[in-house]
Amino acid sequence: MTAKELDRLTAQIRACRICVEEPRGRPLPHEPRPVVVASTKARILIAGQAPGTKVHATGIPFNDASGDRLRDWLGVSREEFYDPANFATVPMGFCFPGQDAKGGDLPPRRECAPRWRQPLIDLMPQIELVLAIGIYSQGWHIGAGRGASLGETVMNWRAIYASNERPRVIPLPHPSWRNSGWLKKNPWFETELLPFLKSEIRNRLG
Repeated sequence: MTAKELDRLTAQIRACRICVEEPRGRPLPHEPRPVVVASTKARILIAGQAPGTKVHATGIPFNDASGDRLRDWLGVSREEFYDPANFATVPMGFCFPGQDAKGGDLPPRRECAPRWRQPLIDLMPQIELVLAIGIYSQGWHIGAGRGASLGETVMNWRAIYASNERPRVIPLPHPSWRNSGWLKKNPWFETELLPFLKSEIRNRLG
């Protein structure tokens, strides 16, 4: 029954046009293309921000350079990453939100999360680990435990991981090239957090 309910809800999400027909603020400036991967088997949930231009064009989550970096962080192949038995992907905004005047992606649309996220997550009770990527996802999944900045939140990853038994949460910066400077200034991310992350991922992939 859960599988049928999950399929039904996923189909509703993929057909969603709320950001055009009932927008909170300006409507989405292009045709919606919700991107989501739900699963009754995956024990790991990737909770990102919103699709970028390449993901919008293909309909495949993290199908870009950021995805390559994320897969490297996780220590998984492309085949493992896109196997829905391994990973579910539920971003804060399901559609590409458009870009600002400087060419950067806008924040996730505000309509998506309140309408769809909790019902979708409720239908995936097998999730054991959430990768909270970026400040919007961390606000949702960590709440009051989030720091004053993304850096502070990620630096506090050990306490955040230990604060919930199921699902565990690991906060991550967005794997965008725009965060390369932050990564260079925080070498502990590569030497301390990533080995732990890769171990957690491999354990849950069996």
